[in-house]
Amino acid sequence: GKRKRLNSSVLYDSDESDDSDILVRKVFAKRPCIMDEDDSCEEQQTDKTCPTENVATSRKQKVFAKLKELARRSAARRSCSSGNCEDSDSEAELEEELRCHLPLTPTEGSESDDGSMKDFIVEEDDNHDDNNNTIKSENEPQQKQLNSSNSELLAYYIPQLSRCDHYEHFKRIVKAFLINAIDDTFLKSLYDGTRQKKYAQDMLLSLHYLDDRFIQPRIENLIGRSRWKDRYKERVDCYPDVHIVLENSKTMSCQACGLKQCCRFNVLLSGKLYNSKTLEVDDFMSNDKQVLKVGVVCANRTRVYHNLKHFKYKLYVDCTSVAGLDGVDDEPVKDTIERLFSHLEESGWIQKRYDDLEGYMDDADSFQEEK
Repeated sequence: GKRKRLNSSVLYDSDESDDSDILVRKVFAKRPCIMDEDDSCEEQQTDKTCPTENVATSRKQKVFAKLKELARRSAARRSCSSGNCEDSDSEAELEEELRCHLPLTPTEGSESDDGSMKDFIVEEDDNHDDNNNTIKSENEPQQKQLNSSNSELLAYYIPQLSRCDHYEHFKRIVKAFLINAIDDTFLKSLYDGTRQKKYAQDMLLSLHYLDDRFIQPRIENLIGRSRWKDRYKERVDCYPDVHIVLENSKTMSCQACGLKQCCRFNVLLSGKLYNSKTLEVDDFMSNDKQVLKVGVVCANRTRVYHNLKHFKYKLYVDCTSVAGLDGVDDEPVKDTIERLFSHLEESGWIQKRYDDLEGYMDDADSFQEEK
């Protein structure tokens, strides 16, 4: 039955042209009604030549009908109160639908694809490449300057640098301590900003580098992984001298962490209190001592912690001793410092102290976890 309907709806062209025959077959195979051949050809020719106009017209009619509906609902909404209006949701939906259809207005839809793509295609010419080359050549000095500044920032903020950079910082610190051993106001003038010369600013930078990059992060790590009481930590911070002695074991609460265990070590703390920046000594209760009973883990942690915490002060005391042993008088301070520094560097004294610092840092980095 379906085949009969299709056959009955197909008319052959009276002419001998193959094109008209194919054209009529395509039209009537989709439409089950019988039409005149001339009308079908005319309609097919219209659909073939003006598809864009037909689509644009239908879209225009749909948009126009929706606009009229929107205007009607807006007028109705103005006439009623906002609380009693029931078409607000449907009106919002209609506006959203209109927004989806408005880009396909007849004016825009009637444009050809080639014309619409011209707005998005940028034609490049030789002048464009020349301008790019000119901009690159102008930006090369700025890029080099930016790279150099980035390398300086990395050198300051990343502690995992080469040995030479760390050692240069350390040598500046030794020289600053030698100066302060002769002029005891030098470090104070560095920290309060009185000295603004480059050599002074470099020394201040190295002092901050030692505190903020070498010592302080490892101290915080040791404390963060411990159960130390605040009182015990304050005592270790205040006394620059420590002696850890193995004594008779005793089951008791550790005076460092508070855990009940077998305590076999006595921690003897002594020395004068000092300023952590200017290294000025406070003579108040200079002979005070503290003896605390701790376990094996807290004893080892105390040794590692104390070595890092008071390393800078111990280095300053050693530099003061070296300057005090110098018997040359009536010599400019600058010449004295250069002579002492050269002697310490040639004899390996500075390298030895730097190796001690590296050993203390390695001990802190590899310290075992508490069990």
